[in-house]
Amino acid sequence: MAENIQVKPTANTTNRLKRTRTNGFKAFYFKREREILGGGAIFLFFVVWEILGASGIFNPMFISSPSRVWAAGVAYVESGLIWNDLRISGIEFFSGYLLALIVGVPIGLLMGWYWRVRAILDPFVSFFYSTPRIAFLPVLIIWLGIGMGSKIAIIFMMSVIPFVVNTMTGVRTIDQNLVKVARAFNASDLQIFRTIILPGAIPSIISGLRLGIGLGLIGIVVGEMYAANAGIGYRLMEAGTMFRTDLLFVCVLIIAGIGIAASELLVRVERIFDKWRPDRS
Repeated sequence: MAENIQVKPTANTTNRLKRTRTNGFKAFYFKREREILGGGAIFLFFVVWEILGASGIFNPMFISSPSRVWAAGVAYVESGLIWNDLRISGIEFFSGYLLALIVGVPIGLLMGWYWRVRAILDPFVSFFYSTPRIAFLPVLIIWLGIGMGSKIAIIFMMSVIPFVVNTMTGVRTIDQNLVKVARAFNASDLQIFRTIILPGAIPSIISGLRLGIGLGLIGIVVGEMYAANAGIGYRLMEAGTMFRTDLLFVCVLIIAGIGIAASELLVRVERIFDKWRPDRS
């Protein structure tokens, strides 16, 4: 009968296996170091927050805790109010944001391409750029009432300036040698605009879109806090008035989540057009 022969691993073999596992772990860690450190910091933050909230040292009415925030979020969803609030806030935000995009980008292109247009509009752009545009909200409420119109208008005002400024900057930073070469081949303004100016300005336009998201979200929150009877901003103000910090944090997390998701989407779009930047052409 054949005997079963068992070969015991030597010390060198064991050490090599350990080094392989260690190197594999290190490779995984360094590849995902940013995500691991960020996720670990968030996890630690929530753990400390939960401990402080449950310790009784602080009044739960003021700091709440992750478990209470989760319970408030579940109740908010089950009540059905969240869907109506998201619908109203979504309509207001996207209406104002898209209107700012439709108006701001063409104005920025014209200001960047034609110096006379820039000379005419630059005083107005500089005024609104240096002014806290949220201060116009009371006037907009007087003009447009407390309905969606005033919120759409303030979101438009908050978002349109980054669109104009970034688009204009993108056009003005395009290598003029490309334009000169195109003109040497008798290219028309429309052809130059379509093949050189617009592709070269797209990365800057997308950067403006990212800035506009954050400012637009500020506009919708403040607008609904001032004059509304529904919406995420209104719900946030209502929670603060009733000292419902758990529901307040739910609203803050919803707004932050929307902003982060939209910004990350635009980052991915920006990477697609990154090779079109003038300094990389």
